[in-house]
Amino acid sequence: MKDGVNGVALAVFLFFFVVVTVMGFLAARWRRAENSDNLDEWGLGGRSFGTWVTWFLLGGDLYTAYTFVAVPAAIYAAGAAGFFAVPYTIITYPLVFTFLPRLWSVAHKHGYVTSSDFVRGRFGSRGLSLALAVTGILATMPYIALQLVGIQAVLDVMGVGGGENTNWFVKDLPLLIAFGVLAAYTYSAGLRAPALIAFVKDALIYIVIIVAIIYIPIRLGGFEHIFGKAGEAFATENPATGKPRGSLIPGAETQWAYATLALGSAMALFLYPHSVTAVLSSRSRNVIRRNTTILPLYSLMLGLLAMLGFMAIAAGVKVKNGQLAIPQLFEDMFPDWFTGVAFAAIGIGALVPAAIMSIAAANLFTRNIYKDFLKPDASPEHEAKVSKLASLLVKVGALVFVLTMDKTVAINFQLLGGIWILQTVPALVGGLFTRWPHRWALLAGWAAGMTYGTWRAYATPSATQDHFGNTNLIPFIGEKGYIGLTAFILNVIVVIVATVVLKALKVPDGEDRTRPSDYTADAGDPGVSADLPPATAGAPGGH
Repeated sequence: MKDGVNGVALAVFLFFFVVVTVMGFLAARWRRAENSDNLDEWGLGGRSFGTWVTWFLLGGDLYTAYTFVAVPAAIYAAGAAGFFAVPYTIITYPLVFTFLPRLWSVAHKHGYVTSSDFVRGRFGSRGLSLALAVTGILATMPYIALQLVGIQAVLDVMGVGGGENTNWFVKDLPLLIAFGVLAAYTYSAGLRAPALIAFVKDALIYIVIIVAIIYIPIRLGGFEHIFGKAGEAFATENPATGKPRGSLIPGAETQWAYATLALGSAMALFLYPHSVTAVLSSRSRNVIRRNTTILPLYSLMLGLLAMLGFMAIAAGVKVKNGQLAIPQLFEDMFPDWFTGVAFAAIGIGALVPAAIMSIAAANLFTRNIYKDFLKPDASPEHEAKVSKLASLLVKVGALVFVLTMDKTVAINFQLLGGIWILQTVPALVGGLFTRWPHRWALLAGWAAGMTYGTWRAYATPSATQDHFGNTNLIPFIGEKGYIGLTAFILNVIVVIVATVVLKALKVPDGEDRTRPSDYTADAGDPGVSADLPPATAGAPGGH
């Protein structure tokens, strides 16, 4: 590790940071509508983004700075088990191809801004809508915090902020400045800011990964040497567990855990509020369909990115915090000027998703908590104002995570967030295809899955501490698997049983304000009145 501040790397980092800051503020004038004081414009970019803008926006949204740092860090710490992120990003696209266009269509017809808007319209239940909104906000908050952790990791390796003995204000001042700039241009430009910046972010990430995957192996003597060194390191005994540190190939005992973690993560990925927000900002149904066919290019990038974990081992990188392994690898292996480019890629890779996440969480609060329960007569202008303020509060909450709490708190809750988001599948994804489940059954299933998943995660030790592990024994099977998927299966069982009972008791099932044709509508089709009568009983999309 180099002593002091890496001045050249810092200068390059600051150059790119200034560029994206200017772009963030200029984005307010990009594709500006006559009236931008509503959630369609501020929170969804006017629903006007085409294929390429959506591709960069979704890529910037899903492949974050924390992904850039955490995926190879998982490989660095435990070996091949960390590669589960690669298959799950491949599995997810065929899954979302089946339901995202339907979600876009019904949202386009009814003016829905959030997934909870759709659930309320589909099942006529403010309670179910509130449950999904709260789940989305809770899962998003620590996710934003981890983007700030990514920025902080880069700043730490560059030597910015002083040492551990520096007072907290000076030490955290660079992060506070980055946070302030992010908050300012997000407040001003809304979703247009991260959409525009995403072009720079993704270009930098692709450049850095292509250079790294070629240049670093040449420096280290080739991939054979890299894998040899990694194999030796993983074979050494971990003093804490008495077992090998990891493995280059997952063993038979980990196959269920690997497969269920990949499948569960794939099911959850596009249900996060920020993913839904990026999808609904598209201008047509076909934009979504095209994106699900070209977004796997990011999975190729992710596979190459994961290889950096093995390279960090072969390069002899030694860090107490695994999240610093890749930034440290870059500083050790690259010339200072290109180290600055790599750090800028990570830093900007944090700003784009953090902006989208804060907007998505703010939209959920405004539409499904504030308007539904506090001010039903809120005007579109008032909604936009509340959402802007809420996005600031969300960022402040994330900043509190980073500055005042152990970083593992944010990490734990982000892992828990995946388990929670998976419990929205029956209502959100299921609701796009059938109206059969009873609204109270969906709420009961959500509660059962949330309770079980949270309890099992808390009771399960992780690799580094006593709580919030991701995998545990699957009941009746006895194999180790992903807790979120087990909780989801429990959720579905409760929904089915409760629906049968509630329908037998003839409990009122709420009003469906959608029609079958809404789920295949495209841009240019006539809009639907908010006073649409319930769908015909028995028809697809009806009761």
